[in-house]
Amino acid sequence: MEISAAGRLVVRISAADVGKRVSVRRLDETGVTQEKFTDTVGVLTSWDDGVLLITRRDGENVRIPESALVAGKIVPAEPARRRGPAASYEELARIAARGWQPVESEHLGEWELRAASGFTRRANSVLPLGDPGVPLDEALTAVRRWYGDRGLPAYIQTATGAAGTQEVLCAELEARGWTREVTAELWTGALAPVADRSPGEGVVLSQEADADWLARYQRKGVSEVALRVLGSGPSVWFATVPGEGAPAAIGRCVVDGRWAGFAAVEVDPALRRRGLASTVMAALAQRALDEGASAAWLQVESDNAGARALYAGMGFTAHHAYHHYREPDVSGAAG
Repeated sequence: MEISAAGRLVVRISAADVGKRVSVRRLDETGVTQEKFTDTVGVLTSWDDGVLLITRRDGENVRIPESALVAGKIVPAEPARRRGPAASYEELARIAARGWQPVESEHLGEWELRAASGFTRRANSVLPLGDPGVPLDEALTAVRRWYGDRGLPAYIQTATGAAGTQEVLCAELEARGWTREVTAELWTGALAPVADRSPGEGVVLSQEADADWLARYQRKGVSEVALRVLGSGPSVWFATVPGEGAPAAIGRCVVDGRWAGFAAVEVDPALRRRGLASTVMAALAQRALDEGASAAWLQVESDNAGARALYAGMGFTAHHAYHHYREPDVSGAAG
């Protein structure tokens, strides 16, 4: 915290610092702890009517009355993590987007509007990497019209928790009634240790999602559009561990330059905790290493404890959180 030369705590932030990363201390008014103060670190996303809104790394918003502030200061962006490959948010966002492409897209300034007949939010949401080129309300109107013309709800994919992420946009969307439906995290790690965890024996690799692979895939009744999304990316590989009937395990990997992105790692529930997920990922990692990749990324939902434990054991760590905001429902606004 900021402390003056006289030893007093000092508030050194103001409404002019909206958009900056800050650290603040407030008086604890909950009465549930013995601590007198509560500290919050995150991006100052608004300061209106005597209330600060700070968006933390995980995307959660903390509202703090100005009258409760004890100290505050601007803090630098988080330093690069020692574990895993260094990467910016924008680099990873673009890599992830290339590894899961829509069947239709259009640009609104630096925003990309993406659609794939509703197959996954990632392929049917706006990726706002910059300025839409028009005022926000006008941009949101255009977004809703574009998705409405396709019979789809409008979603905007945002991120928090890293340099260059969109905490301010998240706050603006929430202020306009957009609802955050899903939060997940993008994790990164070194690729070679993934390959070293298992010899990857018994895994069949293919560059197409065949009927056997799809029999294990969690999304049933996959359409032609879904197959196009699944097969999109610079170099896509599908892994299958044969089983009785449906495969025992499957996985997908997209190789894009130095990056290998893992997805759809699924195991027969009756065969879990036998190392099959590690075996699938090891085989895919070795293929990616052979193609020149050295770093890995994957996406995991915040409440998937099993997957998070598995990936942490492989050396992956969280880089940033990402969220999907859905347009407000105004169908019943008018009588």
